[in-house]
Order: sequence, then C-alpha cells, then structure tokens
Amino acid sequence: MKQQGICILGSTGTIGINTLDVIRRHPQRFKVIALTANRQIKRMLQQCEEWRPEIVVMSDEGAATELRQLLSQRPYSVKVLAGKSGLTEVVQRAEVDAVMAAIVGAVGLLPTLAAVKAGKRVLIANKEPLVMLGQVFIEEAKRSGAVLLPIDSEHNAIFQCLPAAVQQATAESVKHELSDYGVRRLLLTASGGPFLNLDPLDFASVTPEQACTHPNWVMGRKISVDSATMMNKGLELIEACALFSTGPDQIHIVVHTQSVIHSMVEYTDGSLLAQLGNPDMRTPIAHALAWPERIDAGVERLDLLQIAALEFQAPDMLKFPALSLARIAAETGGTLPAILNAGNEVAVQAFLDGEIRFDQIIQLVEETMEAVDYELDQVLENVLAADQRARDFAVNRLTAML
Repeated sequence: MKQQGICILGSTGTIGINTLDVIRRHPQRFKVIALTANRQIKRMLQQCEEWRPEIVVMSDEGAATELRQLLSQRPYSVKVLAGKSGLTEVVQRAEVDAVMAAIVGAVGLLPTLAAVKAGKRVLIANKEPLVMLGQVFIEEAKRSGAVLLPIDSEHNAIFQCLPAAVQQATAESVKHELSDYGVRRLLLTASGGPFLNLDPLDFASVTPEQACTHPNWVMGRKISVDSATMMNKGLELIEACALFSTGPDQIHIVVHTQSVIHSMVEYTDGSLLAQLGNPDMRTPIAHALAWPERIDAGVERLDLLQIAALEFQAPDMLKFPALSLARIAAETGGTLPAILNAGNEVAVQAFLDGEIRFDQIIQLVEETMEAVDYELDQVLENVLAADQRARDFAVNRLTAML
C-alpha cells in the first residue's frame, strides 16, 4: 500500500494532536509531510523530533525564526516557512495527498481553499471556510477534483448515516437533492455546553475558565466558548447546508447532553439512522483519513449497557439566541454568514481577554449583523471585504462597550 502524504494545518491544536495519534497507529499507511502552527514552538519542536516532516510552517514570523534556529542544531533537516504564504505553499506540494484543515477561525480559510484548488483530499475540521465561503468551496472542489470530508463529529456522523451514493456525491461536491434519496431531514445533536441548565441571569458572572470547561469534549478555548453560547451549533448548521447541498429548513438541532449520538438522518419511510460512539475526535478523524475504508482509531468501545438510556430535549432559543442568528444567516446566505462569524470571533476573543462579559458576546454579534451591510453574491472578494468590515465594526463597538 502506498503511503498517503499528510499535511496538518494546526498540528499543535487538539485536532492536530488527535490526528497524529491516529496516524501513529498506522505507520505503513500514512506519512507526515508537513505540519503547521501559529506560535507553539515547544510543541512543534517535539512533533518535529517524532515525525521528521519535510516542511513546517509557523504563522508567526518570530516563532518561525526561533524554531529555525532550534532545528538547525538537530541532526535532521526540516524546512521552516513563515506566514500566510507558507501555509498556502505547503498544501499545494505534490507529496501531499491529504490536508487536515484544523486552523481555528477565519485565518484557516485561504490555506484550506488553496488545498481545495490543488485538488487534494481535504479533511475539514474548522467550520469557518464552509461557513464563510461554502458555495465557492463546493464549486472549486468540483472543478479541481478535490475530495471534501467532514471532521466535525456531527457532520461526520451525518455523512456516515447517508446512503453510499450521497456520501460519494458529498465528497466529490456533486450537486444532489437529499429528498431524491429518501432523506426527510438531518438532525444535528448538541451537548448544550456547560450552561445548559444555568439561569440566564447568571450569564453575566460567567468566567472564561467556566466557559472553557466542557462537560464531554476536550476542545480549544475558542470552540469551547462557542459551545457555551451554542454559537458552535449555529455555525455547524450553516456548514451543513453547504456540505450536504440543503437548506436550513431541512436541518434540525436536538440537545443530547450525553454526546453519545453524534447526529442523525431521518428518512421518509420513518427510519432514523444515528451514529453513536464515545465523545472522542479520533473517531471522525480515522473515518475521514481512511474513507471509504475503516481503520482503528484507538477509541474506547461504547458500552450501551453502561449508558442504559439516551436523553433528548429541544434547544432553548431564547436562552441561546446564537441559534436564531445563525439560522437567519443561513437563510439569507451571501456574505451574512461571514459577518456573523467575524463578529463572533471578535466577541469571543474579547471575552477570553476579560474585556466583555459572557452575556455580551451574542449581543455584539447581533449588533454587528444589524450594522454591517451584506451582499447576496458569495464570492471570495465580497466575503473577505465583509469579514473585514464586520471586524472593524465589532472592534469599534467593543471600544464603546468597555
């Protein structure tokens, strides 16, 4: 079997580390060609020691210089690039067969798009590219022959529950109607985050540490806060629309606090197919790396007898208004999802930095959506311009809120 050359965008983050853990179990199947990070020099140096990649990219110029000096003292050679251009260059290398796109935030959009244009097998773990530019990604993938596979546990679960023909069409970005395959609707499950049962009056006193403590999943700080506001689920709704060629009216959100069922597909004959498993990101990572085959992920088996019962509830739209804002963005389309995302990124970072309260995050997002003009034509230039306008407004509004 020919080894599959892997590039991991965001190798020092949670998804990147889990991806390397899966690869570690299959040394004959995968070869690490390139790793990228922002500025985590120590962890990247450790990864270079183990994996000996051909090339490394550090988004931060200073971090790249320091890593280059440290690696020059090693008995092996690793090329170190820096900045956005380095990220774009590395995904296009001929030796790279598959790209794990795991850079959090809008900063991951352009290198992920470059990987798609290069016709790679792209494993999409960061929501922002499909949230901001879903239509363009699908069109570019169809043009280049790229294969798009979802890593988010919810989208990966839906993918697994769809008929083989729809899986193939989704991966190859072929336009399709879910109803033609007997699909009635897609059900995205949500854990509800750490504050599902917290009185909204107490949201004002929530600390970043509390918001980043997820009851089921180990995630980065930004995604953890998104889970706490349930914006994470809103972004997933927008992403699902692009990925599965459907509208938001065909996607429903169900709160499932146990995080055992990762999502479901309902069919017109009354069947409801669900993908179950322990809350471990190595499952969807292994699935996408080997698709359409199956490989060991190192995940503990799910014990149904220990679980005994599965529980569900409807999301509280008043308590978590992020869900309504995301649905509006999905229904409107164009550049509005990018505006939603930009406002949210600014607001979440401000909360993590202690500049605003937890209950002000969605307030700032809503004000950004109301204030920034959007366009219905979703092309790269429009999206990038809308993203910048939204960030500028959110930062200026943030100053007034301080």
